[in-house]
Amino acid sequence: MPRHSGALIGLLTGLALGFAGAFGGIGAFVIVLVLGVAGLIVGRILDGDLDLSSYLSGRRADRADR
Repeated sequence: MPRHSGALIGLLTGLALGFAGAFGGIGAFVIVLVLGVAGLIVGRILDGDLDLSSYLSGRRADRADR
């Protein structure tokens, strides 16, 4: 799968947020922003660029101590 540059992804995100703000108001802007960040996190996890195992394993260890 081709990798896209950060500038292209930033441009597309900015355009989506701009359209949401222009046509949907602040509520739509915030919804698009939150969903965009969630999509970015999921994409980073799937690409292997973001590893949450240290955070998740730490929580399991805390629960085991209780």
